[in-house]
Amino acid sequence: MKKNFNVIQVKGIRGILILGMIACCLFAGFIVFPGWVAMNLWNLFAKHLIQIPLIGLIQGTLLWGIIIASYFTFRKEKLVVCMKAPQGLSDEELKAVFADIKKQAQDDKIIQTMLKAREAELKLKENDSKDTTKTEIK
Repeated sequence: MKKNFNVIQVKGIRGILILGMIACCLFAGFIVFPGWVAMNLWNLFAKHLIQIPLIGLIQGTLLWGIIIASYFTFRKEKLVVCMKAPQGLSDEELKAVFADIKKQAQDDKIIQTMLKAREAELKLKENDSKDTTKTEIK
């Protein structure tokens, strides 16, 4: 059987701490560090070339966000995000799954009892529907 998805399990406090650490590292690496670089470049140009105010880390991060937003807005290639639904099972895979289910059902007495009860219930419903149609016709 094909598996088209990955499952990430977070177990306990240790897993939550590791997940938080990974999120902080990604945030620092892709947002704060480029913001720090943008702040230093701005401040370098502000001191030596033109007389404009210096900025802090928050303003540098905002400047980095403006640069990235401008890049994605004005570039020639369009940004396309595709969400693909997992493909269904092929006929052979479905047959294999149903064969496994049937094999497990034959081995399990509880499932056999439940199937017999369901069949009896369907027969009762079928008989009741036949009786109501006969009485309606009369």
